[in-house]
Amino acid sequence: MSGGSPVLQPPADAVKPVRHPDAPAPGELLGAHYGQCFGCGDEQPHGLRLAARAGDGVCLTAEFTVQPAHQGAPGLAHGGVLATALDETLGSLNWLLRTIAVTGRLETDFVRPVPVGATLHLQAEVTAVAGRKIYSTATGRIGGPDGPVAVRADALFIEVAVQHFVDNGRPEEIRAAMDDPDQIRRARAFEVNP
Repeated sequence: MSGGSPVLQPPADAVKPVRHPDAPAPGELLGAHYGQCFGCGDEQPHGLRLAARAGDGVCLTAEFTVQPAHQGAPGLAHGGVLATALDETLGSLNWLLRTIAVTGRLETDFVRPVPVGATLHLQAEVTAVAGRKIYSTATGRIGGPDGPVAVRADALFIEVAVQHFVDNGRPEEIRAAMDDPDQIRRARAFEVNP
């Protein structure tokens, strides 16, 4: 991975990540964390609709197919969309830790163009945890899960409490999410947060 930034290097006291015993089983589809999420939601007409699947340990795979609405240069995926796909994939890892966390830093390397119509095959894993800081890495390949690397990223996520979203989100969306039975079930799964 890129790993060039000292911010993304885990400190000496970081520990190996531990998959939560109630995390989704390997092979299980994680689903959207919120229907309106541009990255994983199914209510966004031009969203990525990224589908992530739990892997062994604290890793996962995900896929998304680049649509015409995702292009930057003619016929090619916009770099910001590719960064969003990496961010969404890396953020989904927190389901395996059963931790609510937000992106603190994301460093992305664009290795080769990704054409419209291509499926980006993503692999991600948590590499270390230090207090509230979660370090992770991901690669995106085209032409299949073993195809050439097109994008890669390293990230730092910061654990937060649910109150972070209540305090900072728009009240109408917060109410809608909290009234959704699936969201209520997911929120209860994370009540272990401080």
